[in-house]
Amino acid sequence: MLSEIFNKFILYYFILLNFVYTLMLFLSLYGVICYLRKLRLVNFKEYFRYRIIPPISIIAPAYNEELTVVESVKSLLMLEYPEYELIVVNDGSKDKTLEVLIKNFDLEISRKAVRLQLEHKPIKNIYRSKIYKNLVVVDKENGRKADALNAGINCAKYNHFCSIDADSILERDSLLRCMRPFIEEPEKTVAVGGIVRIANGCEIKAGQVIKISLPNTALPMFQIIEYFRAFLAGRIAFDILNSLLIISGAFGMFRKDIVLKCGGYSHNTVGEDMELVVKIHKYCLENKIPYKIAFTPDPVCWTEAPDNTIILGRQRSRWQRGTMETIFKHKKMLFNPKYKIVGLFGFPFFLIFEMLGPVVELAGYIYAFIALIIGTINFNFAIMLFIVAYCWGVLISILSIFIEEFSFKKYPRLSDILKIVYYSFLENLGYRQLTLVWRLQGIIDYFSNVQTWGEMTRAGFNKK
Repeated sequence: MLSEIFNKFILYYFILLNFVYTLMLFLSLYGVICYLRKLRLVNFKEYFRYRIIPPISIIAPAYNEELTVVESVKSLLMLEYPEYELIVVNDGSKDKTLEVLIKNFDLEISRKAVRLQLEHKPIKNIYRSKIYKNLVVVDKENGRKADALNAGINCAKYNHFCSIDADSILERDSLLRCMRPFIEEPEKTVAVGGIVRIANGCEIKAGQVIKISLPNTALPMFQIIEYFRAFLAGRIAFDILNSLLIISGAFGMFRKDIVLKCGGYSHNTVGEDMELVVKIHKYCLENKIPYKIAFTPDPVCWTEAPDNTIILGRQRSRWQRGTMETIFKHKKMLFNPKYKIVGLFGFPFFLIFEMLGPVVELAGYIYAFIALIIGTINFNFAIMLFIVAYCWGVLISILSIFIEEFSFKKYPRLSDILKIVYYSFLENLGYRQLTLVWRLQGIIDYFSNVQTWGEMTRAGFNKK
């Protein structure tokens, strides 16, 4: 009797999971089509001509980024944007991040005033470049990423800010494209997220991606497919439903006045990017403020993906722990009609599929193994279910690739597309199970009250 109930639970969970993901995939395809139609009517040069673009502060926290920080800063200093400042926050790096910045950008100590609107660790010095007048470097004690971002917000002089990882590279028009929703709906838009792509294997020179190529190793390839699904088949759908709960910490844009009213980034979570977005939803809905948190799929941010299992495992465990911290911290929003579609769909999605998903999957593996041994499950049925699950997962990945090629064509070579499709077939045969272990570790870390961030070392750009 118990086994029958569990069989039905696993089956219904599987059907619900794939139905929701498939529905979101088609929603995303519809959203991309609408977005491209709208984009044809936009002339970004007109933005420059009529000076309608608000100035912006770019905040880039940096911790032990000596291998990539120079390329990233060069990229950010060459953006096509009329007026902006770049604030690099050195968050107590143990390597030569600060020394590299001082040497390459001719920094000198500045007397820049700081408004202490958000709490953060003490600032040691503030530097300004003699070469680039819009480059500011804040050297502070280590307090982790959220703390560094709060320090950057306090130092920012403009009402719009962009948070970006110091190991990331923006395409030259990315900032302009990401600002478009703020220009079109300035009173309503409070936050915008852009797409993040994997830079491993690409040729990078002077802070720009000059040749898009795929990596030669499997681990970054699997992450490329994951990012396709997350951004092109996930966040576009959440944008359509106005229930976007995550703006990637690697590339997001916010209205500073709203962020300040929400209390800035929280120090007591490793998922500060998701938690801030949830706080913005909560603040606007509770105060009946019309708002929009948007996702734009064409402003591209390139980032270095972990290329070994230790670093990637730490990252995925931290993501899982951050998701759980946010869900439990704001649990009153769950299934609460007061919070509209966010409470009725966005939060339940992350609870059922993102938080509980690893537990259900592990339980399914254990049950199937035991059931096959004792003979309480039909072997042919088990194999058929595995094949269907495998093929469905591959199909969603391939359709995500189709959306990419249909819309933005970042990988124009047929050989690249075939390579991505090839790894889509391999992804569920080992890599998925490995990510399951990492996510389960994140769950264990949450209930064990683990507070560590985990060291994230970089190989540097242009590594294959």
